[in-house]
Order: sequence, then structure tokens, then C-alpha cells
Amino acid sequence: MKASKKATMVVAVSALLAASAWTIGAFADDRQGDSATAAQVSGVDAQLVERGRYLATVADCAACHTAKNGKPFAGGLGIESPIGRIYSTNITPDKTSGIGKYSYDDFDRAVRHGIARDGSTLYPAMPYASYAKVKPSDMQALYAYFMHGVQPIERANKATDIPWPLSMRWPLRFWRMAFAPEVATDDLPVSNDSVARGRYLVEGLAHCGACHTPRGWGLQEKALSDDGKTYLSGGVIDSFLAKNLRGDQKDGLGTWTQDEIFAFLKSGRTKHSAAFGGMSEVVENSMQHVNDADLTAIAAYLKTLAPLNPSAAVLTANASATDKLRAGTDRSNGALTFVDNCAACHRTSGSGYESTFPRIALSSTVNSNDPTSLIHIVLMGGEMPWTKTGPTHYGMPGFAKRLTDRDIADVLTFVRTSWGNQAPPVSADQVAKVRKSVGAASQPKRPENN
Repeated sequence: MKASKKATMVVAVSALLAASAWTIGAFADDRQGDSATAAQVSGVDAQLVERGRYLATVADCAACHTAKNGKPFAGGLGIESPIGRIYSTNITPDKTSGIGKYSYDDFDRAVRHGIARDGSTLYPAMPYASYAKVKPSDMQALYAYFMHGVQPIERANKATDIPWPLSMRWPLRFWRMAFAPEVATDDLPVSNDSVARGRYLVEGLAHCGACHTPRGWGLQEKALSDDGKTYLSGGVIDSFLAKNLRGDQKDGLGTWTQDEIFAFLKSGRTKHSAAFGGMSEVVENSMQHVNDADLTAIAAYLKTLAPLNPSAAVLTANASATDKLRAGTDRSNGALTFVDNCAACHRTSGSGYESTFPRIALSSTVNSNDPTSLIHIVLMGGEMPWTKTGPTHYGMPGFAKRLTDRDIADVLTFVRTSWGNQAPPVSADQVAKVRKSVGAASQPKRPENN
């Protein structure tokens, strides 16, 4: 039950709805538990528990429900929202502070319907809109695991830091009714088709859309499944751009093969890119432990997604920037900053070193219209995930104390317009905004800044 710390928490909608003319009694609650499918898990079935453990890994539940240096699933991790901090809850089977007293119905209502045991609506940081796609048979396995495969830990849940009246939960009931889909059933036969399996995992347990799909007017995901337009087309989360996963060649996965997507999920690195930010944690804690058949299915499904902008120009390599850097004829601030700080790892050709230092020439990350991730990484640095197939832990230092906002804007503009890259320029104001949002060090003082 991942509370999606990568997703911008949508509790701000409570203020919007609280100010509206709606009343609690204006709508009937149609998101009740499915008693017909909520067969109580009886006894301890070792295979069922193990399957639940695997499904919890696919869902990366531990990422949000485990505090730093804390006990697994005991909660307490702070999740930032636009209006205050929320803390993940204890989901161990402890009967005092955890979910030890939850029946299967209680568990199902929380995970798939977004309704707590006391009847209140959960904050949508818990991605129950995605988990609604999970079938009851998998829910029963998850319930068996959390009740019988997780160590009970007594740790009291922490109250949110959201001030009243924004902390009121009742308006979230209307958000849930407006944006949460009907839950899945086990009526449909199990498909052996790899793409169908991949779609089920991506839309449901893996909840990829929680980060990679843009948000609408109510801060809801604009689409919860492939609608041919917006689903998985990218979104800004925690001052990172969760990139476009559709078939766009410029800024999506159009130039990636299915095998390369598989390798990225397994190791966190390919010739195209390396995982960073929240995706680094997803690979390290979840995806590298997913079996090869399911990773193949996820990759196969992602390759079926049509491009968001099918008419966008296809990028082609251009060596002119390389020639100017090597000849020393480009004396612009962006070029000089690149030579001084970036070329040793990413090379004057922008080709980097495969699986070591990411390529930035013709990179779909570099060519995204939104430069948020690039600014964040230059300011704060980043590290590749630790994985079994990629155990070497490479990292990039942050340059917040070394480079001014103008330096970072200039070097990123240089990178985004060199070697065949075609992305909009970056401004110093954009860098300043990200610097503030991520809490980076103040820019260094230079004579021109005095």
C-alpha cells in the first residue's frame, strides 16, 4: 500500500471543496465494501502469504510505510504536501497501533476504496485510485501477507502537520466520489497475454500513473488508464519531472527497445539514461525484485503506448558542438561551464559512458520540455540505485554552492541545444524557483551578483 511519497499530495483539494456549496448529505456514498468478493482469509496459507509478499514488493509498500532507519511497515515517514506534512501509517499487524484488528473487508475498503476503518476518507497520497484496479484474489494475498508475514510493531501513528481547517477530511469524500474508479472484480478470466499482464501491473499495483500522469483541476490524475492522450505522459513530482513513458521519440520511450526498458527497470541504468530521484528508489526497493516475466510484461505494455505528439520532429545527431568544444571556439558561459564541470563524465560529445555516466546527447530526459529534473539534479546531485545487476553505485555531486542560477541556466541551455538536442532554453528564474523548492544552498556570491 504505497502512499506514493513521489506523488504531490492532493489534500489541497479539501480546501477547495470545503469552500464549495456542497453538503455532506448531498451525495450518497457508493464506494462501500464488496461483501460478495470479500471472503475472509482463513488459516495461514504459506503460498498465499508468499504471493502477497511479492505483490507488496511490486507495489513498493515499504517505500512510504517505513520511516528512515525505522522498522518495516511501521509508518512514520513524512510526506510533504502543499499545505503541510502527512505521516504514513503503521500497517504492521500490531493490534494497538497497526492494522491487526482489520478484517479483510476493512483492509479492502482502505486499499481499494480509500475508506479508513473508522469510515473517514484516506488522503489521496495513498493511491487507492490506482489500487482500485487490483483484483480481489490479489487483495486476499496481500491481506494474508500483512497479517501473517509482517512482524507486528507497536508504533503510534503521528498526526498530520496540516493546520485546520485544511486538515478536515470530510471534503475528501467528495474527491473520492468524483475521481476514484469502480473497483476491479475477478469476473474476467486470467489472460496469458503479456501486454495485458503489463497493463494490469502498471495501472494497478505499480501505480505508475501516480507520478507519470499529469494532474487535473482537482489535482487528480488526468487519466487512470491509456486514453491515447495523457496517461503516463509525464508529471512534476517532488521537484522532479517523472518523464513521459509514451512512444514519443523526443522525450518519451520511442527510441527505447523493450529489452532496454526491461534492463532499466532491472538495473536502473541503460545507454539512454540512469534512474534518479524517486525512480531510483522504485528500482532499488521494488522493480529489481520483480520477476523477469512481469518486468517483460511491463516493458511490453509500455511499448504499446502511442506518442503524445506523433508529429514532433525526430532528433538527429549533430557534431558541431563537439567540434567547437574540442577546438575551444565556443566561449559562451554555458559551454565554458560545461567544460569545467561536466565534460569529464559526460564527455565533450555528450555521449557519457554507458551504464556509468548517462548520455546527454539525444537523451529523452534532456529533451523534455520541462527542465525541472535537470535543474534539480545539477543543484542537488543524484545517485544511481543499488541493484543486483548493477551493483556499482555511481553518483553525481550537487553544484548548488559552486554555480550561480545564471551558470546553471546557461549550462543547461547549452546541453539542451547541443549534439542534436532540441529543448527550450532554461532561465535563471526557473533555477531560482527549483533551488528554493528543494532547499538547496544559496547561490555563490560573484561580483555580478553583488
